[in-house]
Amino acid sequence: MKRLKNFLFLLAAAPVMAFAAGATVHLDKAPVNLADQESLQRGARTFVNYCLNCHSANFMRYTRMQDIGLTEEQIKDNLMFAAEKPGETMKTSMSKADGKAWFGATPPDLSVIARSRGADWLYTYLRGFYRDDTRATGWNNTVFDKVGMPHVLWSLQGEMVPVYKKEGEHEVIERLELAKPGSLTLAEYDTLVGDLVNYLVWMGEPDQLKRKQLGIIVLAFLAIFFVVAYYLKKEFWKDIH
Repeated sequence: MKRLKNFLFLLAAAPVMAFAAGATVHLDKAPVNLADQESLQRGARTFVNYCLNCHSANFMRYTRMQDIGLTEEQIKDNLMFAAEKPGETMKTSMSKADGKAWFGATPPDLSVIARSRGADWLYTYLRGFYRDDTRATGWNNTVFDKVGMPHVLWSLQGEMVPVYKKEGEHEVIERLELAKPGSLTLAEYDTLVGDLVNYLVWMGEPDQLKRKQLGIIVLAFLAIFFVVAYYLKKEFWKDIH
């Protein structure tokens, strides 16, 4: 009986301990604005050019990008390969076996990655790569230690190196510094990553903006209906009271 109680206690405390263990990583606020269609379009372009080589988005069809202001012709000309059709989902040409052999694990589908990880996590993660010669890919990450994914955007951001500080008996990363510039400035790279994360958030739930707008309308209707119902109740019951 005592062992059962201890097991139940550990089971109940596991989420709390997991939260405490993951709370040490500082996450920067992602500039998410689903009403900014230009940002979503730029993010879609970055996703296709850099992410879709290894990752798929099997729950997103190319035609759905018409919702962010793109025409079917623009999607065909700029965001699709010749063999693909507009009604198809966004698949990668890399097989799962190759992905596991090259990176140690199959690259995950990114259709709902923003809903599972969170926009702030993705924004900080994509800006947290740094040079680490001890890793097979040559890269590590401040958010995801010993990450198997290489820094596919390094030519844009440049090469970052860690600056350490002493905490007790251990050295921890205080910040990252630019050692070798990329084709973008750090501010421009932050904007590019912000657009990409904005698109990933939209892709996770394309109707999110409409859902929120509809929710406001429903709440407004209920508020008006409450006032009407309140005065009707007073009118119906005035003679009884």
